[in-house]
Amino acid sequence: MSGARRSALATLRGQIERIETAEAVHHRDRVALGHREADSALQGGLARAAIHEVFCTGPQGTAATGFVTGLAGRVTARRPLLWVRQDFSDMEAGALSMSGLAELGLDPRRVVMVRAADVETALRTSADALACDALGAVVLELWGETRQFDLVASRKLTLAAQASGVTGVLLRMAAQPLPSTAETRWMLRAAPSPPGPVWNAWGAPRFDAELLRNRHGPCGRWIMEWKCDECLFSEPSAHPQPVAAAPAYRPDQAVPWQRRAG
Repeated sequence: MSGARRSALATLRGQIERIETAEAVHHRDRVALGHREADSALQGGLARAAIHEVFCTGPQGTAATGFVTGLAGRVTARRPLLWVRQDFSDMEAGALSMSGLAELGLDPRRVVMVRAADVETALRTSADALACDALGAVVLELWGETRQFDLVASRKLTLAAQASGVTGVLLRMAAQPLPSTAETRWMLRAAPSPPGPVWNAWGAPRFDAELLRNRHGPCGRWIMEWKCDECLFSEPSAHPQPVAAAPAYRPDQAVPWQRRAG
């Protein structure tokens, strides 16, 4: 084996070792999502300085976008968020609503939107952004299957995130999961929202979130409710509205009425 090949192999082994031995660093720097069971599976919360993947089918794009907004909002620590989108995503899913992000608790003044003409540009922009430690998080949104995002591209994003401490969230709509170096991988579906109060027709956003991959813990599937005021996830509320107490004189069980024989 030539010296150049040995050097390249040693460099590659070192990069892989950095990825696979980052458990201790990730364990020290995690942010709780607020959902008790999900945080327990994640060993305390979502790891910063790592890459997380969120997948969904095309019709579930709105729900997945809301979930990604919640994840990114939890890890930004009040620093700017860079959101990279393909032009094709705008055509398929529509433009992001800044008022919608604000309703989910993410300050639009801290969000920088970047539109990329193609996948290569989106990946290059995201890698450069992940290397900038002034950011809190980078969201990369890709639509459909793409051969450009392979294991090598995933490794580049992971190494950039680990070096800078910036968290990356990949939103993959209408795509199938492939091998990657992501810390976690989620599959998102919309869940029915609870009934809201009389003066508000909309209930709290709920997500059917399935954790397909967890590098340092078990997987699972939960209904996660987003608390817009607190900006965190929680277990679904059993009674979203005040419930009147049952009258004390009411029997525990109604006695069935029987027709009197004629």
